[in-house]
Amino acid sequence: MSDQGRSFDFGDRGKVVVVPDATQLAEVAAETLITVSAEAAAESRQAIVALSGGSTPKKMGELLSTPAWGDRVHWNALQVFWGDERWVPLADEQSNAGEAIRAFLSEAPIPDENVHPWETEGDIEPKVAAERYERLIRDVSGVQDGMPVFDLIFLGMGDDGHTLSLFPGTDAVNDDTSMTIAHHVPKLNADRVTFGRALANAARKVVFLVGGASKAETLKRVLQGPIEPDTLPSQVIRPESGELIWLVDEAAAANLEPDNAP
Repeated sequence: MSDQGRSFDFGDRGKVVVVPDATQLAEVAAETLITVSAEAAAESRQAIVALSGGSTPKKMGELLSTPAWGDRVHWNALQVFWGDERWVPLADEQSNAGEAIRAFLSEAPIPDENVHPWETEGDIEPKVAAERYERLIRDVSGVQDGMPVFDLIFLGMGDDGHTLSLFPGTDAVNDDTSMTIAHHVPKLNADRVTFGRALANAARKVVFLVGGASKAETLKRVLQGPIEPDTLPSQVIRPESGELIWLVDEAAAANLEPDNAP
């Protein structure tokens, strides 16, 4: 099992935890999910969590598919959502939820009714899928008015600074009221469904998972550069009263200057 790594405080931009490599990145992510499930179980409640796509969540899933890791999760204490999704069927290899279900959730002792992929197939339109996901989140959380509070949201960050499906230059970046959003992303020529920033920022804990040298310069700009959310959408993620943690490997952290943290 992994240590938590060295950490640096970047003020309202979050706490940065640096681990050596991709393997330990996945291990600490898995430990985070295990801890959240254990806390919920100890309080006889269910934790509402959101997973993300990407290489680190995939590695985390590979760990959780093994008894050494998976047996430590309090699966009955979890309600699992996804922060965003590609507009592809669940069976498609590009589906964030589909990948996680095939990799570990299908074998985990979690009730099927506790796993909540976006609806992305059939005759449904993206806007309707987003509206239904909002209703589902409200029903599961029991919060019909106001913003539901997730116990844990895992996020990734693209080389271009996007997170969730909030891409540079899109109106979704500046939407600070919608829980869920369906929109067309011109740079991808594709439709996406995603949590809005308001829902992410209501969470008790948000954990970015960022690995690899290709992310180093963007990570530095997000954490230590000017506030430019239209260019770097990851900067809009600032939980109002929850924790913001950047879990990164050494390669991604290479350009950071902790002594000059904002």
